[in-house]
Amino acid sequence: MSASLDGKLVVAISSRALFDFEEENEIFEQGDDRAYMALQLQRLDLPAKPGVAFSLVQKLMAFNVVEAGNNQPVEVVILSRNDPVSGLRVMKSAAHYGLPITRCSFTRGESPWRYLKPLHANLFLSTHLSDVRAALDAGVPAAQVYPQSVHAGDAYPHEVRIAFDGDAVLFSDEAERVYQAQGLQAFQQHETDRAQQPLLAGPFKPLLAALQRLQQAGTPRMRIRTALVTARSAPAHERAIRTLMNWNIEVDEAMFLGGLPKGEFLREFEPDFFFDDQTGHVDAASQHVPSGHVASGVSNPAS
Repeated sequence: MSASLDGKLVVAISSRALFDFEEENEIFEQGDDRAYMALQLQRLDLPAKPGVAFSLVQKLMAFNVVEAGNNQPVEVVILSRNDPVSGLRVMKSAAHYGLPITRCSFTRGESPWRYLKPLHANLFLSTHLSDVRAALDAGVPAAQVYPQSVHAGDAYPHEVRIAFDGDAVLFSDEAERVYQAQGLQAFQQHETDRAQQPLLAGPFKPLLAALQRLQQAGTPRMRIRTALVTARSAPAHERAIRTLMNWNIEVDEAMFLGGLPKGEFLREFEPDFFFDDQTGHVDAASQHVPSGHVASGVSNPAS
């Protein structure tokens, strides 16, 4: 019988999102990939330090460790612009930290996003904005990881904690377009008038649904805790909540901040990762928590 990823939560991740390769990447960015390859080969037996998304991956893979039998509900795949030789260090680093990652693709500078479709990926994390945009255009939840982000803390070793922005992330950018075109008052009225009308899905609804299925499958030691962290406030909160109810999807926390900076609230929630569509919010949040830019919606026009 051939192998299959059907029914699994599949996370595809680049090497720089999983590990700290910023020093090596400086050489790569100079256009000398041979020097980069030589340095990675020289450091082959030196494990790379954990990167921004390391905690998220480590905790998600813990769902496999605690599952009985052969049921392994989470699959993490390295999808990297690294060359195959440099990829050896990536995989050796994963093994060093006890991450049982077995599948990987190394494309030596070419965009790897096209392999997301045969993987049936639920999430793609990369430091390359162009790859993230291509993945989102293909219907895959994707975010550009900010390598300078603060790393996740260790206060919740048995919880995967993920925070999402609302409009243009979990929800469509319909309401955000009204806000940007007509202002706050028109936005509030638009949402009040449509409080009973569910918002269309945003790019990350499928990931939130997949996380809920993973949570409902149940494990004795690991759980998932999610939060909606949005600039919305009353009365625009109602439509957001009713939309989630209509989808039959739950979040554990919902923060309607009315434009207050999100960073300090996120610091208190302590997520393993936060997703937002606006670079300003991601820049601010990255000072407190691991953060990624969802390059979708009206705030992210194609260049």
